[in-house]
Amino acid sequence: MDKKRLDYYKKKLVTRREELARGILRTEQEGREADEDPTVDLADKAANSYTKEFLFGQTHNERTMLALVDNALIRIKDGTFGECDSCHEELQQKRLEAVPWTRYCISCQEKKEQGLL
Repeated sequence: MDKKRLDYYKKKLVTRREELARGILRTEQEGREADEDPTVDLADKAANSYTKEFLFGQTHNERTMLALVDNALIRIKDGTFGECDSCHEELQQKRLEAVPWTRYCISCQEKKEQGLL
C-alpha cells in the first residue's frame, strides 16, 4: 500500500480513536453521576442500577472497538496494515474503507465467525 493511502487510513483511525476515547470518558462520567444520585425510592434505585449496567455494556463495546483501532494503528507502524492476518492477502479497498480496523479479508472473517479459523 502506498504512503498516501496509509496516511489516509491513519488519519481516519486516529479520528475514530479520539471519538471512542471521548465516548468512553463521557459514559464513565454518566455512570459516576448515576451513583451520586441520592435516591431513596426503590424504583429509582432500580432505574439507576439499570442505567449503570447499560452504560457498562456500552463502555465495554467502545473499549473493544478502541482496542481494534489501536491494533490497526500498530499494524500501520509495523507495515502489515491492509493485509489479512490469516491468509496474508491484501485486503480490498472497499473493506478497508468501510472497516479500516479490520484484521481479516471477507472470506477469512466468514471462517472466523463460523469457528473455522
